[in-house]
Amino acid sequence: MDFWRRFASNRGGVIGLVLLVIIVAVAATAPLLFPNNPWKMVSRPFLPPFENMKFILGTDTVGRDVAAGLAHGARVSLLVGLVSTVAALLIGIPMGALAGYFGGWVDDALMRITEFFQTVPSFALAIVIVAIFQPSVVSITLAIGIVSWPPVARLVRGEVMSLRKREYVEAAILQGLSAPSIILRQVLPNAISPIIVMASLMVASAILLESSLSFLGLGDPNLMSWGYMIGAARTVIRQAWWLSFFPGVAIVLTVLALNLIGESLNDALNPRLSRRRS
Repeated sequence: MDFWRRFASNRGGVIGLVLLVIIVAVAATAPLLFPNNPWKMVSRPFLPPFENMKFILGTDTVGRDVAAGLAHGARVSLLVGLVSTVAALLIGIPMGALAGYFGGWVDDALMRITEFFQTVPSFALAIVIVAIFQPSVVSITLAIGIVSWPPVARLVRGEVMSLRKREYVEAAILQGLSAPSIILRQVLPNAISPIIVMASLMVASAILLESSLSFLGLGDPNLMSWGYMIGAARTVIRQAWWLSFFPGVAIVLTVLALNLIGESLNDALNPRLSRRRS
């Protein structure tokens, strides 16, 4: 209850949560709201928005329903953002925990690997990975997960290094508990707050990265996505402004909602930091 009270005290976080719930609800009910295939031609091309209430957001260059594309595209963006973030956490948390707990040559070796991935621009590396494995939702998710884990590893390493010196960890060592048991039961549970905050922000970054890849034509050709809709409309932006405007607004609102939630989570999970700011 204290957590939710602190979270609700941040109006931005509440607004972000409401926006995210609406977006998730639209994505979950997309097959019910728009049962037809979003790739299907349903009317004449370049039908302006609000002219025909059956196609409230108009149609695109080949007569496809823009609203249907937005709803089905939300499913792809949220799925890729969530799964790629989970993949990045599964890589980054163990790497950072091992580096921070053992230190020495283990820390040096794991951090050199992390720095190698950080020296390569993440967007360029994602393009290379997707191009190698052919554009698909699996390859896109894998690529985003691979380029997103280094910041997680560094965050977890710093948290574990500070917790490693705590008395309860030293007491667990004296009791003869194994290193994996100490890391999983004593250290990581106390480092979970910053990881949760970072994860919420990583989902937003993953959605932006997926949209950028789709904009360049590296999205899954079998799935409608917001980035593809903007990319397909860039040549007719003067003739049909709504084709890129509505997907762009959807991306902005989703990323904004996740960032507001992340900021509110940071205040709720770190009340001392919140009081210090005020």
